[in-house]
Amino acid sequence: MAMTGDAIDALTAADWGLVNRVVPDEDLVAATLDFITRATRGTEASKAAGKQAYYRQIEMPQPAAYVYAGEVMAERAMDKQAQESFHAFLNRRNL
Repeated sequence: MAMTGDAIDALTAADWGLVNRVVPDEDLVAATLDFITRATRGTEASKAAGKQAYYRQIEMPQPAAYVYAGEVMAERAMDKQAQESFHAFLNRRNL
């Protein structure tokens, strides 16, 4: 596509892994809002920590990256905001 400039349809884009999901036109707004809602939940600090961990681990061999990611997740799970999220989940309430 980058070389030829040829347009492709949505199903081809999905088959090639260029998009996450294909929905009918009438579902696009709802699907977009759903994705944005899921992508933006969590605290600013947790997003920052996740991005920092991701960029650090992509340079590591896979076994070391798994260990590092596990350490970061365990550390973040002890955070006060994370603990509140766990309690909300267990008590079936929204934050």
